[in-house]
Amino acid sequence: MISVSRFLRKIQMPAMMAVAMLAMSSCLDESPKSLLDEDKAYDTPANLYINAVATLYNYIGGSSDSQGIIGTCRGVYDYNTFTTDEAMLPTRGGDWYDGGLWQNMYLHTWTPSDQTLNDTWNYLYKVIILCNHSLSVIDKHKSMLTDARTAAYKAEVTALRSLFYYELLDMFGNVPVVTSETTKLCDARQIGRSRLYARIIADLQQSLPYLPDERSNYEGDYYGRMTRPVAHFLLARLFLNSEVYADDDWTDGQRPDGSTMLFDIDGTKMNAWEACIYYCDKIDAEGYRLESDYAANFKVHNEQSVENIFTVPMDKVKYQNQFWYLFRSRHYAHGSAIGMDAENGSSATLSTVHAYGYGTSGQDSRYAINFYSDTLRVDGNIVRLDNGDPLIYRPLAIALDLTGTEYMQTAGARMAKYEIDRTAHADGKLQDNDIVVFRYADVLLMRAEAKVRNGDSGYADLNAVRSRAGMPAREATLDNILQERLLELMWEGSRRPDLVRFGLFSKAYDQRPQLPGEESGYTTVFPIPDNALEMNENLSQNPGYSKE
Repeated sequence: MISVSRFLRKIQMPAMMAVAMLAMSSCLDESPKSLLDEDKAYDTPANLYINAVATLYNYIGGSSDSQGIIGTCRGVYDYNTFTTDEAMLPTRGGDWYDGGLWQNMYLHTWTPSDQTLNDTWNYLYKVIILCNHSLSVIDKHKSMLTDARTAAYKAEVTALRSLFYYELLDMFGNVPVVTSETTKLCDARQIGRSRLYARIIADLQQSLPYLPDERSNYEGDYYGRMTRPVAHFLLARLFLNSEVYADDDWTDGQRPDGSTMLFDIDGTKMNAWEACIYYCDKIDAEGYRLESDYAANFKVHNEQSVENIFTVPMDKVKYQNQFWYLFRSRHYAHGSAIGMDAENGSSATLSTVHAYGYGTSGQDSRYAINFYSDTLRVDGNIVRLDNGDPLIYRPLAIALDLTGTEYMQTAGARMAKYEIDRTAHADGKLQDNDIVVFRYADVLLMRAEAKVRNGDSGYADLNAVRSRAGMPAREATLDNILQERLLELMWEGSRRPDLVRFGLFSKAYDQRPQLPGEESGYTTVFPIPDNALEMNENLSQNPGYSKE
């Protein structure tokens, strides 16, 4: 068995794969940096796996803007975080304006011409095109494989492609679908959101029997891979969001009803909520459980977490995946105190610190783990500013534009959550903590919500999460579950889909006013980038973004 992690960022792209990618996606600006002769790339079953399957895992994390599902900036994670009531990147005088990028994210005033949206779109399709080519390569060389191994290789690639189509489904709604390397992205036809939703579910379900039923977060042969529990998690999330993803017109004020939507789940008809519960139960049966210590999931060496389901493998020496978020958040003096640099940026919103009960007797225990707040100490010593004053992070002084305010440089509770790797490289961006993508606490909260939506009790699941945090039990209402998702999953990149599912994303919240016309819900998906529309005449712009 081959461990994917051994090859992360070490694999050269096979020459034929690089040529095919450029040919099939001539509308994407992507040049391969290194090429490997095909005769060597696919000459044995092991090399076929390495160069047609394992190489694809290079693209889940990233080392540059808009590349990677999580860990980097100006891409999927930022659009799921800084567009919400969870966090913001405030303008601090001459810092963090960036042409209005971060203010536009928070205010929902993005446009089809935004370069970051175009880069994110191209990244997602780049990986999909590579997956399609890998499937073709496996078919071409299947004579050297057993039928079982062929099915396993293809299932893994198909499930991985489903992850990237899921991100497109969630972010952009009606998108072009390319499932063969013989179709250019520039010629692909757009399909309704509900059709893509059904396609992703079918692909994942058909892949399940051939995926390894192993832990993806443990070091070893399956480390970082698309295994069966990872697919189960993704299916649970898809069904929880069924009313959103099966809706082809999200601006007409109507949604499908998850309780009446029926799906074939292993030969049994289930509604959306029952299907979500079914796949959550599968993850239960696979032995995942809560860590006794919430913070253990984010330690420097978190590879043995019994809670984490899918992670981006990190190693400051072996891999090039980067984690920017701690570096981006902490104050300059904070960075200096730990021997690193900093960018003094991202902070929790005012509504978030209030949700945690900041400054009250009922402050949530996870606040101290998720945030640097108030007077900062490193190694027991107060960190001081250049003028000798103590560095005090001020959570209640946060605003979208802090320019000229008293606490312009120190306003906001800053990201903590991940233990700082004091031996990290690149100012902490190359760390040893694996980046958490999916974990079991989210499974419990998904199941609690699905049960409540289905007319059942989600009390036990909700309060298992709260009990681990040492917090008192609460009634399992939808409002309480949504708040618990914020408290538990802060900084993990899931807030935007939550707000969309609850019908809150396009409403006013925190310090964000509702845009004119936003009551239609048009901002619950992003615009198709102008560049994509120009390159493919088959595409139509999403509602609300058409040029007048």
